Amino acid sequence: MTDLTFSIEKTRFDEDYKPLGDTRLTTNFANLARGEGRRENLRRALQMIDDRFNALAGDEEGGRCSVELDIISVNIDLEGDGGLESFPLIEMLQTGIVDRRLGQRSEGIVGNNFSSYVRDYDFSIRLREHAQNHPDSGLPEDFGVLHGNLFKGFLQSEAYTQHFGKPPVICISVSSSRTYHRTENSHPVLGVEYQQDEYSLTDEYFGKMGMRVRYFMPPGSAAPLAFYFLGDLTEDYTDLELIATISTMETFQKIYRPEIYSANTPAGQSYRPSLDHADYTPTGIVYDREERARLGAEQGRFAQETLIAPHQEKFEQWSARFSDHHHAPQGKTS
Repeated sequence: MTDLTFSIEKTRFDEDYKPLGDTRLTTNFANLARGEGRRENLRRALQMIDDRFNALAGDEEGGRCSVELDIISVNIDLEGDGGLESFPLIEMLQTGIVDRRLGQRSEGIVGNNFSSYVRDYDFSIRLREHAQNHPDSGLPEDFGVLHGNLFKGFLQSEAYTQHFGKPPVICISVSSSRTYHRTENSHPVLGVEYQQDEYSLTDEYFGKMGMRVRYFMPPGSAAPLAFYFLGDLTEDYTDLELIATISTMETFQKIYRPEIYSANTPAGQSYRPSLDHADYTPTGIVYDREERARLGAEQGRFAQETLIAPHQEKFEQWSARFSDHHHAPQGKTS
């Protein structure tokens, strides 16, 4: 393997969206776009995003702004490797902000709904097999290293710098395996900050990607969100950019994890998320959570058989070379 080449395809995510053939079907936005109620699912989800954006932006009348979403599909080509076709490495959403009153559009942040076939392989295949074969040895020694280096390689690629002016922010649910404690720190858009005593496995995995993590509960939210970022989360992005990310990802979390993000009682001073929580208001949007879990293993096996196993040695050589000659992952701060 002489090098890796990254390429990007953009697809508009709207009520007419249909998943592409190589889209990870466990991805939140793809799951919504399937079945008889797909168009109504998409329309209601997009309206929820717009309503939340305008509320956080202080638009009392509502409807001034809307959030446009583009699916960013990142493909990888292994140069000099015997004709391997482009492999779908990563998918995520980029926000765009449309001000209807002024007739203006501005670019938002990329990173929303981050998904990865290699991450499916790591968690659904490799981690499970390691736990079965070595039940008392914890994680594999290099767990997440290749995925992290692939992500960092993409961020440093010409494909990324040509399309995006700022580093990504990946916003997901807080972990149900950790307890979060409210702090005195707050931000006008991100809201009140939470901290926990120990990082989750997901936190550590994103750390291999060079990303720090902070946890904030935005105004009017039921639970904190985990924000993974590079640089300075509160200084590098405008309020509207952050609002677009929050409104997008909180909406998907309300659909995917209503027990946490549509809870009728917001998180308190000390908070432990639970999917067994019963006091919540469903969104009414259809989401197949069982199918998502089942397909995760199938997609991990696809990555193993198509990408990892046939090219494992060369990937390891590239990853080691990348680690030696590029910056190490940034340390996480709370």
